[in-house]
Amino acid sequence: MDNMICVGAIAGAFGVHGDVRIKSFTAHPEDIAAYGALTTEDGARSFDVEITGQIKNGMSARLTGVQTKEQADALRGVRLYADRAQLPKLPDDEYYHTDLIGLEVYDTGGTLLGRVKDVLNHGASDLLEIQGPHLKDTVLLPFTLEAVPTVDLTSGRIVADPPDGLLPE
Repeated sequence: MDNMICVGAIAGAFGVHGDVRIKSFTAHPEDIAAYGALTTEDGARSFDVEITGQIKNGMSARLTGVQTKEQADALRGVRLYADRAQLPKLPDDEYYHTDLIGLEVYDTGGTLLGRVKDVLNHGASDLLEIQGPHLKDTVLLPFTLEAVPTVDLTSGRIVADPPDGLLPE
């Protein structure tokens, strides 16, 4: 799965003819249908996606092999993955979330703060969920240029300048 990127998730059935509701995690939501066949996380199933319309919080789509509402409902919560080679090359200042997970996070003085556990987005901007040995709970660090001035994928590290009060003293 190292070469697979999560590009969306099935949110359930849409209508009675096997269409599904899809949440797209791509920069341009409709691009989810442009990456060729999408697979489930375990690689057991593969679907071609045809977008059929825009709906609240996502899109409606037809998936190959899904013909009934019951089949569509059974796919609720399934994440869809595309091969990294199918996705566009990103500019230097943009990253796929999967590339950030597991990176070590250091402060500007070189002290290890922890590792990126997850990348979250609740609407406004991305947040890096960091967990570390000196942190009682995970910390949500805004993924902005001010708070995260350096991401070095080659060396597997992030340099962070967290806002005052975010981390315990």
